[in-house]
Amino acid sequence: MKLTLKIWRQKNAADKGGFATYTADQVSKDMSFLEMLDVLNDQLTEKGEDPVHFDHDCREGICGMCSLYINGKPHGPQQTTTCQLHMRSFSDGETITIEPWRAKAFPVVKDLVVNRSAFDRIIQAGGYVSVNTGGVPDANEIPIPKTIADLAMDAAQCIGCGACVAACKNASAMLFTSAKVSQLALLPQGQVERKARAEKMVAQMDAEGFGACTNTGACEAECPKGISITNIARMNREYFSAVVSSENI
Repeated sequence: MKLTLKIWRQKNAADKGGFATYTADQVSKDMSFLEMLDVLNDQLTEKGEDPVHFDHDCREGICGMCSLYINGKPHGPQQTTTCQLHMRSFSDGETITIEPWRAKAFPVVKDLVVNRSAFDRIIQAGGYVSVNTGGVPDANEIPIPKTIADLAMDAAQCIGCGACVAACKNASAMLFTSAKVSQLALLPQGQVERKARAEKMVAQMDAEGFGACTNTGACEAECPKGISITNIARMNREYFSAVVSSENI
């Protein structure tokens, strides 16, 4: 395959940045998208040019690092992570546009790399439990109904990639934050900080500059782990319950 790549190049957060065009020859359909970028970077390095900077780590669809906006969609045409996207999803001769996440709360570090530490600060605000959970008990001794455990596990699958923010027209982090709130609010161990957690994490999310949710569902549609927007409804209930309780004290 021969492809034309329009890639966003930006030296640092202060740089204006812009698109640069490259030609990728002899691209195998069996390559992952990141492997294709590796080949391009090898060619750029051999020419003495600066390689394209992009985030990656496990390349197994688990870590959520590979945050690329491909042809107008987070992670590209498939509902998966970029590292699990293969070049067979594209056609010979196609032009592919590659950008970083575009959000105020995710400033560009260089090229396609963005700073997603805003997510870390939201977790630090309340995404934890302080009770001593002890050792792992036998499965049949855990006092949690399977339906609740399944819902908590579904929410815990969020890998914090930021695709939900990139997909949202408002750059909202509601899906991410609600998943982190839900996975603990559903479990007995998370009840101690339940009300404070919702208030603190929502407050931190707003402080980071993420936009508001307008329920378009784009975040769920693009999430590589299929996190449901029902978590947003749960977080809203948690938040309003906490606020009402605080006002009545």
